[in-house]
Amino acid sequence: MIPYFSDHSANERTYLAWVRTAISVMAFGFLLERFDIFLLFTSRAASNAANAATMLHTRASQWLGLGLLLVGALMIVGATLRFYRNRRAIESLESTMYGDSWVARAMAVLLVLMAIFLTVYVARQIAALS
Repeated sequence: MIPYFSDHSANERTYLAWVRTAISVMAFGFLLERFDIFLLFTSRAASNAANAATMLHTRASQWLGLGLLLVGALMIVGATLRFYRNRRAIESLESTMYGDSWVARAMAVLLVLMAIFLTVYVARQIAALS
């Protein structure tokens, strides 16, 4: 029997949840990176296509999408490091303090800033279409 099996399996489940979340963030980043192509096609369908195309075709969604792809990759790296750190802590005989990392907090702040920027960006694009 594996010592501390329930702790190890909980650590692995948490790691897999982080990886699934990172894959979702990366998929959203890819979708967002392609969002300006959708806006360009919809603006060409509008009556004043030339004016709308210049207003809608910005690189902001591409940069934000690439940023989300990078954040997703960093989440996987951070989750892997955290998994192995927790694994060593479970196997050690001495008691250790559990602490959150500054990297996780920084990524959370970065995601919130990206969400605010995306909200403003999409609102401006919708306003330009109407």
